[in-house]
Amino acid sequence: MDGEDKTPKNADVVIVGTGHGGAQVAIALRQQGHEGTILMIGRDTSPPYERPPLSKEYLAGEKHFERIMIRPEKFWADKGIDLVLGRGVTAIDPVRHVVTLSDGSKIGYRKLIWSGGGDPRRLSCPGAGLKGVFYIRDKRDADAMMEALADGPRKAVVIGGGYIGLEAAAVLRKLGCEVTLIEMQKRLLARVAGEDLSRFYAEEHRRQGVDVRLETGVNEILGEEAGRVTGVQLTSGEVVECDMVVVGIGIVPAVAPLISAGAAGSNGVDVDFCCRTTLDDIYAIGDCAAHANPFAGSAVIRLESVQNAHDMANTVARAIMGEKEPYGALPWFWSNQYDLKLQTAGLSLGYDETVLRGDPDSRKFTVVYLKEGKPIAFDCVNTMKDYVQGRKLLERGVERVDRDLLADPAVPLKELA
Repeated sequence: MDGEDKTPKNADVVIVGTGHGGAQVAIALRQQGHEGTILMIGRDTSPPYERPPLSKEYLAGEKHFERIMIRPEKFWADKGIDLVLGRGVTAIDPVRHVVTLSDGSKIGYRKLIWSGGGDPRRLSCPGAGLKGVFYIRDKRDADAMMEALADGPRKAVVIGGGYIGLEAAAVLRKLGCEVTLIEMQKRLLARVAGEDLSRFYAEEHRRQGVDVRLETGVNEILGEEAGRVTGVQLTSGEVVECDMVVVGIGIVPAVAPLISAGAAGSNGVDVDFCCRTTLDDIYAIGDCAAHANPFAGSAVIRLESVQNAHDMANTVARAIMGEKEPYGALPWFWSNQYDLKLQTAGLSLGYDETVLRGDPDSRKFTVVYLKEGKPIAFDCVNTMKDYVQGRKLLERGVERVDRDLLADPAVPLKELA
């Protein structure tokens, strides 16, 4: 009958989330021989696609949507993976093994994998709901920004000096916009990088024409009677005129249905060494999964990265197929801004010393993070060789290195093992 909902009423494996983690666990299950039914549920209306390009190449118009799709749309049907798009999961019954969708329909599962990621942290100041205030978390967000930019360059205020904010600022400058960047902390990237890298990126963005304001907050987003942004009032009282505001102040883990169902978790949802939650037959992966990470001294953390989502997905696929191998992949990240490629290996949490390899003025250098003399992370700016060799050092767990040799960019890192 026309209009009949053909959504399966149950599946052997139900995956919530169609981002990197959700897509990879479905792919890995098929690669490892899983023959049961697999169903993916996503709030997004598009088939699985890559998120990082949204604030970079996609927003800049350098990559069309087809080029950021994780697989061609036909792939999912060919592999017998059902997609339920445009609907989210609002409730979980862990006893009956049933999820309830946003339209009220219900789907049963044998195994449930939660890859829900997170929602953008929203501004709480007056005017936050005005037209022209944008967040970049999914394709719809990026498309709305692109539509606003279609008429030509804008005056933009970017709120947040983390990677998303900096990447957006770089793209907006490339598109000819006047950009003011607002950061409450004393430096950019304060939560994820050392002072050398923070200083370098602040200077680089200023050199590219971005008005970088540190130790500055926002009182209010100002608008006209029609409800469109006209400016941002800073905590100093100054008003910065603009017709676009881009907000990148982090995410809130999207785990409410899991927590309501009884899963343990405070910052996200807690998972064990195989990414299992405290609820039977329910796993969680990616940005929302709080886990004891061996590269953070076994501290329980969340990692917001493609690498983490991808490797956790493989861990879960193996566990479901009977191979329980603890998650212990080395964290790595990347960020593209202007002609700079930043590649990070490891986690700099708790570092007590840094060593600078190379000269930041050359726009090619590496920051090495040490803890009690042991390398724990590398931030590599346009130094691919350092990144590759630094990863190997971290994976080997090298305890100590000669600091003088470490600081000499002429000495390959592989010789310090």
